Amino acid sequence: MYKNLIFTLSIIVVVAISITFPSLFLAIGDFKLTELIVPLLMLIMFGMGTSVGIEDFTRVVKMPKQVGIGLICQFTIMPILGVTLAKLSGLPPEVAVGIILVGCSPGGLASNVMAYIAGANLALSLTLTSFSTILAPILTPLLMLLLAGEAIDIDAIGMFWSITKIVLLPVAAGLLFNHFLHGKFPLIDRLMPMVSMVGIVVIIGVITAAGRDTLVTLGLLVILLMALQNVLGLGLGYTAAKLLKLDEASARAIAFEVGMQNSGLASGIAVQMGKVATMGIAPAVFGPVMNVNGSILASIWKRSTPEASSKD
Repeated sequence: MYKNLIFTLSIIVVVAISITFPSLFLAIGDFKLTELIVPLLMLIMFGMGTSVGIEDFTRVVKMPKQVGIGLICQFTIMPILGVTLAKLSGLPPEVAVGIILVGCSPGGLASNVMAYIAGANLALSLTLTSFSTILAPILTPLLMLLLAGEAIDIDAIGMFWSITKIVLLPVAAGLLFNHFLHGKFPLIDRLMPMVSMVGIVVIIGVITAAGRDTLVTLGLLVILLMALQNVLGLGLGYTAAKLLKLDEASARAIAFEVGMQNSGLASGIAVQMGKVATMGIAPAVFGPVMNVNGSILASIWKRSTPEASSKD
């Protein structure tokens, strides 16, 4: 819990610094710090792979209903929320498309932390994060083409290869590392979670600095929209799971999976498309917002741990 609080506070502090002193996060000499975003994301995804085992994928056989409902909610609720809010926002097209991009991204690693704190079905949370990440190279470009193709040009094939490079290959490398070398390099096992957290903070700081002018002009509106997308995602994910007769622990897990997206991946896609200062704004804002809201919800739920726990 304390680590998550420190992580959230670190993001808030870095965002404040990057808005006030953007030059600190833009370049070191002639080196543009935006060049770090994709390598850092690949490192974070490798870390995710090292924390995932074969059992995370075989669990789908044990709870196919929960996994199926979770994945359908993941790739319907948030994309629909994203395109609805983008159309209602009145924001410039490239900035608005960033909201859709957040909605079309897979679940984020922070959802697993929140699920653990909230006494949710942690096994389900881990499985959904893994599967939505694996599906992202196909589903994210298709959804973006369908929902945002009229607003800006979407290179679905290019996006597929970008996500494959940023996500699929590093996760696969991490899985292989975990399977064949788990326990042989304990220092790496201990450091990867911290490296991932630092990487996410740096990415958010760089993107905030790159889009600082846009953020200063449109910041309050974007923050409100991202908070609304996050809260509605959490609420609708939970409600859908309960309406479909899932147990409390599983409903909580799905709420976090739906409401907490991989905003880092969305940022990486914006970088690859050369639109970090516009399309990258919404993902940069969504990261801190979802961590604050997620922490509050997890703390509330922690007071009433459901009978069906993360041991499922």
